[in-house]
Amino acid sequence: MNSPSAPSRQRLGLPLLVLAAAQLVISLDYNIVYVALPSIGGTLGFSGQDLQWVVSAYVVTTAGFLLLGGRATDLLGRRRVFVVAASLYAVSSLVGGLSESPGVLVAVRAVQGVGGSLLFPAALSLINTLYEEGPRRNRALAAWGAAGAGGLCFGSLLGGVLVDSFGWPAVFLVNVPLAGAIALAGTFLFPPDEPLTRQRNFDLPGALTATVGITLLVFVLIHAPEAGWGSRGVLICAALSALSLSLFVLAESRSRAPLTPGHLFRHRGLLGAMALTALFSATFSSLPYFLTLYFQTVHGYSAMATGAAFLVPAVVVAAGTKAGERAVAALGVRTTLLCSMATGAVGALLLALAFSGDGSYARLLPGIALLSLGQGATWTAMWIAAATGVPDQDQGIASGMASTTLQVGSAVGLAVLVAVAGTGSHDLTAAGLLDGVRGAVFVIAAGIGVGALALLPLRRRADV
Repeated sequence: MNSPSAPSRQRLGLPLLVLAAAQLVISLDYNIVYVALPSIGGTLGFSGQDLQWVVSAYVVTTAGFLLLGGRATDLLGRRRVFVVAASLYAVSSLVGGLSESPGVLVAVRAVQGVGGSLLFPAALSLINTLYEEGPRRNRALAAWGAAGAGGLCFGSLLGGVLVDSFGWPAVFLVNVPLAGAIALAGTFLFPPDEPLTRQRNFDLPGALTATVGITLLVFVLIHAPEAGWGSRGVLICAALSALSLSLFVLAESRSRAPLTPGHLFRHRGLLGAMALTALFSATFSSLPYFLTLYFQTVHGYSAMATGAAFLVPAVVVAAGTKAGERAVAALGVRTTLLCSMATGAVGALLLALAFSGDGSYARLLPGIALLSLGQGATWTAMWIAAATGVPDQDQGIASGMASTTLQVGSAVGLAVLVAVAGTGSHDLTAAGLLDGVRGAVFVIAAGIGVGALALLPLRRRADV
């Protein structure tokens, strides 16, 4: 049942625009700094090893705080958390653009990650409660997903333009007016939250142990390939992560108001969606890393040319999100997921076969088109699956659970793929790098294909 404070269903055009813009900012902020890294390193004096933390600090804190952000959305109010998160983005981006030391910039990226861990579940929860379950919610999720796809793919191009024209601070300062406008619009366009006067039970031990455990886990997965899996720091963090997650399970079993309500673990649709988000990010979402290596290192593309090479995937992924929404209406969620993942697997296979040391970009287009179409349709369908049948009062934590597996899956997938491909080695020749990238994309194709095969036994059941 939807909130009684929800506005008329006929007046949701502008709120949807704001929610889509929030997803654009989240995905843009993740990707836009990549092309600015060399300039940031040279200007602020980062070492080669430490520069990765301009990206990794954002990823680690986002993943670690998503469960907390999801539950805070349910308990404190969706509009409140949305506005606070967008404001946090604006302020931290301003500080980032004015930073003059490596430590301050890494801290800013960590704060931006916390903002993302609040903004993502708040925005997704607002969509899932403002729009009734069915076609309207599906259309809203498709628009929201298209905005995210655009941010991921256009981020590299926009970053290249900003760095060339204004310098690296511009990739942070561009977020200030965007995030500020989103916070202001959210204040006026979204339905007001309940007053914070009644008793709200909050599982502090569960929140702390989950946040510490997941943060350390993602830190290990990101840091270990560089430091070595047997290094002392990695082993200590891995042990602390296991301990913290074990304490989280214990705390949840004893809490009167657990961070993750037990009935959600009996919700088969949500559990399936969580597994799917992990697989999605480990496969589809890892591909841009290897495509960037292929374009820049194997073929010597400039940052601007690399960003332009992602324009086709951006457009096709956006089209795929809309195709996914229509397919769900016609075929159901499971059949849509099966078809979209099979399409993505075939596209990844064609892409891997098309890689060569002297091949043209046009040779990659059939694989890119199929892969991107499957990616967009899968993205829409899996978030529909994650929200279907979940009560309004649990939409925030359900979004946090599914997005946590999305982030952890990305860290696990990239760590495994880099290890399999050997692309983390500094001694690779161009030919060796090409072989590694090709091997990684073959593994991505296999992973997506296995996910599609896992859906086959469900085809004869009624689609949600």
